[in-house]
Amino acid sequence: AFTAAKVFRGHAARSSVVARPAGRTSVRVQARYQAGVGLFGTKAGMMSYFTEDGLCVPATVLALEEGNIVTMVKTDETDGYNAVQVGYKVVPERKVKKPELGHLKKASCPPMRHLREFRLKDKNVVSTFQPGQQLDASAMFKEGEDVDIAGTTIGKGFQGTIKRWHHKRGMMTHGSKSHREHGSIGSATTPSRVFPGLKMAGQMGNVRATVKKLTVLKVDSARKAIVIKGTVPGKAGSIVEIMPAKIVGKNC
Repeated sequence: AFTAAKVFRGHAARSSVVARPAGRTSVRVQARYQAGVGLFGTKAGMMSYFTEDGLCVPATVLALEEGNIVTMVKTDETDGYNAVQVGYKVVPERKVKKPELGHLKKASCPPMRHLREFRLKDKNVVSTFQPGQQLDASAMFKEGEDVDIAGTTIGKGFQGTIKRWHHKRGMMTHGSKSHREHGSIGSATTPSRVFPGLKMAGQMGNVRATVKKLTVLKVDSARKAIVIKGTVPGKAGSIVEIMPAKIVGKNC
């Protein structure tokens, strides 16, 4: 079956023609390349971290639960693109669907809840990984390096334009009848319609977001945790992806 990276429609992304097995037509896939293979982590919470210079900076602690095992290696010859699939969070077999369980057993991996592909350009980098390989955080990330962290933001529910888009409110006194209302949304007789993309009230949060170039403060192999400077998407217990930072002109 064709299991390429997620298709991004309407976004600026690199495209490539993926060759399918004999008897199938080729398909154009749009996907973003990563700067390198990353890891999964679980957001444990935030803390104040004191640097060697005595500065107190906000930091996020990411716990590394059981997992982060290579489940599949994809190449141009076998799948039409280069990628490394990583699994995370070992769970009982009854919590994994049988097709996915068979896929993991083929790679001699335990049943895991989360699977993610890291697509790369360089085939030589992909070939250094093997199915069943345990990824080591201390070998992949060093203190002082920059990383990109992706996750799902906290859902805020249905919110108005003031909280969602930082609109200004009207006066609360002097007879004003427009306090937190949105106001006019349409145009005049021409074009007599609401333009697409107008900022209005609606669902806020609960979307995938990536925070770029966060600094690694500490990699604690004994406690199986990584300390990151700043904030990351999601709340405590959320699953995030830790990837090498994409720097234009250097690795992308």
